[in-house]
Amino acid sequence: MKTWKTILPKDEKLASWHSYMLAAVGPRPIAFVSTIDANGRPNLSPFSFFNAFGSNPPTLIFSPARRGRDNTTKHTLHNVEAVKECVINVVSYSMVDQMSLASSEFDEGINEFEKAGFTPVKSDFVRPARILEAPAAFECEVTDIIYTGTEGGAGNLVVCKILALHFDNQLVMNDNRIDQIAMDLVGRMGYDFYVRANAESIFELPKPGSKDVIGFDGLPKEIRESDFLTGSELARLANVQVIPHIEKYLPFKISIDVHSSQFEIEKRQLKNLISEFQIEKAWEVLLNLIYTK
Repeated sequence: MKTWKTILPKDEKLASWHSYMLAAVGPRPIAFVSTIDANGRPNLSPFSFFNAFGSNPPTLIFSPARRGRDNTTKHTLHNVEAVKECVINVVSYSMVDQMSLASSEFDEGINEFEKAGFTPVKSDFVRPARILEAPAAFECEVTDIIYTGTEGGAGNLVVCKILALHFDNQLVMNDNRIDQIAMDLVGRMGYDFYVRANAESIFELPKPGSKDVIGFDGLPKEIRESDFLTGSELARLANVQVIPHIEKYLPFKISIDVHSSQFEIEKRQLKNLISEFQIEKAWEVLLNLIYTK
């Protein structure tokens, strides 16, 4: 039986709580943010408290949080307070070591483009440069900064309105879709861990077709409570509006002989069909497998 470790923020030191939280919330996309200060000096720094929050208006938010160890604030925050523009670059696997290097706490005014070996490209609508090596970059206007607290670890939510999005043309396919595998993005995990969204880790999962799908509770009890199908496999079977051709099986009774050699053969076929999203065929195999005259 599963047991739980329960952790309350009030009972933990900030560093421990921060580690626990980031271990659970992941993978997190990385905002590699280019800004300038009031004197026009560039800054480049990554933040994994980041995501998209709306497409109309097109909105991104990242958080250069206050440092937990000494409650100081980051150069990026100072810059967007002074110059309300930024470029949010995304990070591919080929950039990850350079991105990590740019996260070093260099003195104010030091150019991380130079320190980390990135090539600045003049932006079209904002003053901060974007990164040539990045697969995509958002030019943004900073519309708001929400300060969530004044103690170490508090977030500072930088609300950004997207003015332009640039993609490397090599990533744009003939139908104008973006090649997700070729982007080869990385995400942040807890501790020193990252994750790579490459061909081995990316998968497609069609959305449910309708609000009228049968769901788990619409599955026959014997199927729902079986131990030869996983929760994921049952979910795919439950993503139909009606069980295909169920009416011709209703006069029969359910009888599952899990020890027969035929069961093993048909179970493998069933699982293959489910994994390939051939759900109607999977139901046919399943119904033939469990119903007997």
